[in-house]
Amino acid sequence: MSAQTSQFDTGHIPPVQQQQVPGWQKDMEQQPSTEYVPTPEGGYKLYEASGKLKNRKALVTGGDSGIGKATAVLFAMEGADVLIQYLPEEDKDAQDTKAKVEKYGRKCYMYAANLKDKDNCVKMVEKAVNEMGGINILFNNHAYQMYRENILEVPDEQWLHTFDTNIHPFFYTSKAALPHMKKGDTIINDASVNAYIGRPDLIDYTSTKGAIVAFTRALSNQWVAKGIRVNAIAPGPVYTPLAVATFPPHALEQFQGPMGRPGQPSEIGAVCVFLASTDSSQISGQTIHCNGGMVVNG
Repeated sequence: MSAQTSQFDTGHIPPVQQQQVPGWQKDMEQQPSTEYVPTPEGGYKLYEASGKLKNRKALVTGGDSGIGKATAVLFAMEGADVLIQYLPEEDKDAQDTKAKVEKYGRKCYMYAANLKDKDNCVKMVEKAVNEMGGINILFNNHAYQMYRENILEVPDEQWLHTFDTNIHPFFYTSKAALPHMKKGDTIINDASVNAYIGRPDLIDYTSTKGAIVAFTRALSNQWVAKGIRVNAIAPGPVYTPLAVATFPPHALEQFQGPMGRPGQPSEIGAVCVFLASTDSSQISGQTIHCNGGMVVNG
């Protein structure tokens, strides 16, 4: 596909819109692409797959929209079957993910449940193993955030909800999945650049992302000698339903990194393909900073 002008042109700021939590891709005013990646001049082209994940089996949490959706589709384009988890109220978005995965000739299995419940994490892994015959790639991706400018504004219930959503299921799901994984398999955890910059208006979310970085390093140290690699990604601003459902208008107006635009989900999905494939065979325990040029320490 030839490059053409798109909403991802350099310098573009997404339209300010508000949604209710958890946010829906189908209602985005300008939907981020799941199959297209930017060209240097600001157009876009279809992601060029090369069979990096042929016949692999991937479990993706939060696969209905945003980064999870894009990653599930790119995994399929690279030859993997996928099981996606999502909240029951996100079914329409999840069905669209399924259709896109199947468009590329791969199977997409569905699991609608809230992963705050440990039993749902275990049941999800069991379903993935039973339906796909195994798990080669686990992408712990789902998350919750809510903008609060000051710690005094953060309800105790929100703090607990954020941790119960963002980090505890990563532990439960990884613990359930690892006995079914073998040498050459991979785990990818979705962290955030906010863990490194200490974003003040997302203090609970930022704290969970720091925990995910530490969890990734420790889990890698446990399993890398067994041939199972564990890495994390640290996206910056990415235009997703999570953003429009949790940021106020003034924050969305400034929703960009040093490149002058927010990232699109397929740009993060391409990094996940890299970490899931043998292209990254020497990388484990690391966090890849796919955040539009933010330079951070650590």
